[in-house]
Amino acid sequence: MEEGRWKRRPVDPMRHHRENGWDYKGRAIYHFTLPVEERYPLFGVLEGESAETAFVRLNPYGRRVHQMLCGLAQFYAGKGYALKVLTQKVMPDHVHLVIQVLEPLPQSIGAVVRGFKSGCTKVYKEMYMSSGENAAEVHGKNENAAEVHGDSEDGLKRSADAPVHFARIFAGRGSIWEQNPAYYHERILHAPGQLRRMIDYVKDNPRRLWIKSRNPEFFRLHRRTEAAGLSFASMGNHFLLDWPDKQVVEMSRSATNEEVQEQLRKVLAAAHNGTVTYTAAISKGEQLIARTLREQGYLLVVLLNDGFPKEGSPHERYYKPGGVYFEACSKGQLLLLEPTEQAFLDAGIQAAVEATLRRKAEARHYVYTPIPVTSQRYRFMALNEMAKRLVQE
Repeated sequence: MEEGRWKRRPVDPMRHHRENGWDYKGRAIYHFTLPVEERYPLFGVLEGESAETAFVRLNPYGRRVHQMLCGLAQFYAGKGYALKVLTQKVMPDHVHLVIQVLEPLPQSIGAVVRGFKSGCTKVYKEMYMSSGENAAEVHGKNENAAEVHGDSEDGLKRSADAPVHFARIFAGRGSIWEQNPAYYHERILHAPGQLRRMIDYVKDNPRRLWIKSRNPEFFRLHRRTEAAGLSFASMGNHFLLDWPDKQVVEMSRSATNEEVQEQLRKVLAAAHNGTVTYTAAISKGEQLIARTLREQGYLLVVLLNDGFPKEGSPHERYYKPGGVYFEACSKGQLLLLEPTEQAFLDAGIQAAVEATLRRKAEARHYVYTPIPVTSQRYRFMALNEMAKRLVQE
């Protein structure tokens, strides 16, 4: 497919980002994230004195998995598969793999991933379940074997021998990998620039994990945050809701570049003096201002339309903000708010949207026409009205 002419296909809701109708035998570049069952840290431990020096110290099993990844293309070359591993990273409890299919495959790329996963499980059982002291621990014959969920669990997670302590859990299972298809994560890298961003993301994983582990509260998804009589799902620095100085950024899609730049100048001046900025970041002008504030490290509250995983979704457990928001969130400079359906149906918000529509109709000499509360236009306008209410509260 030519660059710039790709179109994303419908995804399988049971498999994260899996595209229906895609030829998984054909030439393409894929990113796979393969999590361990229950995210047990089988491969190693995160170390480092700072985010910049963070790295994963692999245990013996983690090193074997790393070797298997490095030799993946060569192993499958003998089976008629033309593959190239572009980058990979073994984290304590999951594996990242970016792989290119150079020529059409005898079987789908999924067969390669399944083969790799099966090989890892086989090696794990050979190392920790087959014989000797390790096997004694698995079968409960070693009185000194640590309990997996006992008081020493934190110590086990930091130990180079951690895999053996989890072997009892996996002894009766056919795989070390997460079996729920909803946790299966793959992405086909279609768009120009997507490959470079993904490679950077994979390499940056230890640093991101270090930041998240030191700032857990900023990355906790709250399902019921009440503010200004409205209910939100939220993530980030909740102290920003109580900040004394607040401003709203709302710009028409028809705003000229000069108008956007003038608004940006005013917003930055206020932000420099400690004002928190609220925005839905919908129009291009709003997006430019929000991006500038974020890049310059100013305090920002962003209202989202359908921004978080659905409540009860398996993706909810490990959700974290995307790359553009991750750094700001980790520094306490960002709060993300997603209104609940009750907030969108709030009588005051509906009245405010209607009043705004009437003013626009009168200004342009149009006949006012109500819009349904289920429409995207209503939801976008409602986000701006909620931002205003939050600032005025």
